[in-house]
Amino acid sequence: MALLGNPVMMHGLRNSRRDVILIASILSAALVAGCSSDHKDIGSKDPKLSTTPSAASDQTKALEKKVEEVLRVAHVDDTNGLFVESGLERVSDGVHTRSALTNGKSYTLVVVCAGVGKVRLAVTTKPPVRQTVECDSVPVRQRITDAPAQLLTDVEGLAGATGVIGWRIDELAK
Repeated sequence: MALLGNPVMMHGLRNSRRDVILIASILSAALVAGCSSDHKDIGSKDPKLSTTPSAASDQTKALEKKVEEVLRVAHVDDTNGLFVESGLERVSDGVHTRSALTNGKSYTLVVVCAGVGKVRLAVTTKPPVRQTVECDSVPVRQRITDAPAQLLTDVEGLAGATGVIGWRIDELAK
């Protein structure tokens, strides 16, 4: 208790309190200045890389619509029972699907990539199918005869590829 009454100790406490306030003020100013700088100045030299999330989302939606049109997914007439399944994925996510098929029947697999670059398609048929597909919105068709009970389909983007991948499986009519 004697220390609190000591004028030398009280003066030291006031100085250290002033130092803490000064340091906190400097750090706050640096933080505000750092957070308010323009994001284009930080490592981004290409203005095309600074797309807004809504613009990227709009572009993805447009690519999805294009792929759906090519695959005719919106116009599926399942009254004949030939449609099996379909799907859409971003190229960055890829397609990794196991489709349940009727063993021994024949099917058509259609894959479309819309965007930029190329993707690698792998289908577990006998013999296995492996091919590179351009992301140019042109459908690639693969006939599957004597189908396995489960068809494994993998599509992965190659370096620099972006866009949307769509796929559709239909049973072939006899």
